[in-house]
Amino acid sequence: MALFDRLKDQAKSLQQQAQGGRGTTGGHGPQSGSRTGSPGGSRAQLVGLLKNQLGSIKTELKSGAYRDASMAMCALVAAADGHVDASEMQQMESMILSNEVLQNFPPEQLRQRFHKHVEQLTRNFPQGKAEVMQDIAKAAKKPTEARAVIQTGIVIAGADGHFSQAEQMVLQEACVALGLNPAEFQL
Repeated sequence: MALFDRLKDQAKSLQQQAQGGRGTTGGHGPQSGSRTGSPGGSRAQLVGLLKNQLGSIKTELKSGAYRDASMAMCALVAAADGHVDASEMQQMESMILSNEVLQNFPPEQLRQRFHKHVEQLTRNFPQGKAEVMQDIAKAAKKPTEARAVIQTGIVIAGADGHFSQAEQMVLQEACVALGLNPAEFQL
């Protein structure tokens, strides 16, 4: 639960920065103010805060690199535990297609990319993971997009109310692929 409290605090901070100082992509280094003893909100609140923060920069997230990296991130989170069953695929697809930011893209493009990555990951996880990380790294050129890919991954990982160690580990690896410090996201 402490991880979700830290992520919630960070999401609030990022949302405030987005509202007050949009247009600057620098200065989002590791968050200084860790926790101040505020009562922890629920995982649903955290997911909601991150969704709101992503929604506030929706117009900046229209590139093919963001689309590809986000679908790779969603597939990696879905397969983090080594398998993806049919119901999990359906649930993930539903979350992807209903995500406000991802509505910038045609649903069929999202669906195709997500399924391609899931197939790669379930066929041969180490090889699939290497290929997925290449797509994730496409967003590294734009810090706003890179951070949004990680935030999208956190939203997807936390949407089921359970943030597993495997999901946290793949998010950390994705941070490295994007040139971001995992500590910035309390990972």
